[in-house]
Amino acid sequence: MADKKTFLTVVADSTGEVFEYPDLLMAGMNGFTLCRPDSAELIPLPEGSRLFTIPGTPPIGFDRRSGQSKTVTSLPEAWGGGALQAVSAFVTPAFTRTLLPAADYQNKPIELTLWSYTAVGWCVEEERFYVAAVRVDRNRQWEPHHFDDRKLEPLVRKRVASQPDNRLLVQLSRCALDYHCFAAKNLFFGRWEAPLPCSPACNAQCVGCISLQEEPKACQASQDRLDFVPTIDEICAVAIPHLQRAENAIVSFGQGCEGDPIMQVDTVTAAVRKMRQQTDRGTINFNTNASIPDAIDKLAAAGIDSIRISLNSVQERFYTPYYRPRGYRFVDVLESIRRAKDNGLFTMLNYLVFPGITDREDEIDELIKLVEECKIDMIQMRNLSIDPVVYWSALGADGCGIGMKNMLDLVKQRIPRIQYGYFNRTRDMFYPPGYEKDWPLPDRL
Repeated sequence: MADKKTFLTVVADSTGEVFEYPDLLMAGMNGFTLCRPDSAELIPLPEGSRLFTIPGTPPIGFDRRSGQSKTVTSLPEAWGGGALQAVSAFVTPAFTRTLLPAADYQNKPIELTLWSYTAVGWCVEEERFYVAAVRVDRNRQWEPHHFDDRKLEPLVRKRVASQPDNRLLVQLSRCALDYHCFAAKNLFFGRWEAPLPCSPACNAQCVGCISLQEEPKACQASQDRLDFVPTIDEICAVAIPHLQRAENAIVSFGQGCEGDPIMQVDTVTAAVRKMRQQTDRGTINFNTNASIPDAIDKLAAAGIDSIRISLNSVQERFYTPYYRPRGYRFVDVLESIRRAKDNGLFTMLNYLVFPGITDREDEIDELIKLVEECKIDMIQMRNLSIDPVVYWSALGADGCGIGMKNMLDLVKQRIPRIQYGYFNRTRDMFYPPGYEKDWPLPDRL
């Protein structure tokens, strides 16, 4: 039984060498509440995940003899007595973290980079790493072994050479080779979901924005934002061949290297119409903050198939301090969700989850209410990449949640029809066997 296994704290020395600490049992954090991980919250470290240190920040665990929490700042003298650092996992996509790493965050010396920090431990009996996570998507197309850069680079060079004046294609070549964006790589491999960034502008100023950090003391963005608006022809020259030929073809507006595509709705709708004049194959998806309800009507009329709406919380008190909207309000986002379903779009939440916020009882209640009222089809449980202290402070949060696994189970129990996921889907997989398209729920569910 998993609950009889022994999980030790994983630490790193000053050089970054990672090892288990024999006298310290694994701990995790729900928000900033220290806890012992439940067996249901732990899984073997998925292939493609990575371990990294939390620089200069001591780890916390539970003393193996007394059971009391303990912060460890250095190795035992017998091991050299050097300084210790906490260790985190970055879990590969398709998995949602359940706990943050247990560390003395209040004394960390730097603002952490924009990663999703996940608790990790060492299983003594199996001699392997475990992480605090659960799988929420069965799609295996995004696993790292599908993305061999040795095969990718010649494909990128050849495609760009065929359209050297297409600025969007040049941008995506950089995304594929420099930023290692899997979606951009898909475009050049000629398969699956491909990106269509189109907007240098955004009407939000997210605390954890990965493409633009305007405040001088903020953590550096992990990529440069698009600095032009592609033309309709540039967009379609990328999108139409992909829709026509790619396996499980999806093209998606709204990427990490741009602002929000809703700011370019006229360009997007014109491009979508041109795509659909050329082919009815494939799926057109729109990722957005959904801040302009009238734009949703235009997009649906143009022919998009699905929409994914980003939220870090379904409560305005947590949403606004994170998104810091400019020129729109939280009620506009809710209205856009309603219009998406009224227009027949497959409607998903891009739910940026964080243990201690997402699994709060008041948050769960509001999520269930929103899903039921707006008839949402899927919740993508995507890990929010941000320094935990920065996020917690920005939201003015306190307390803790009931646990991410408990949250997932509770929502599914209340709304059996809801789908969890991590990735966008093709039209033929919007409603897999066992899921019904129409509300209300059939009696058999």
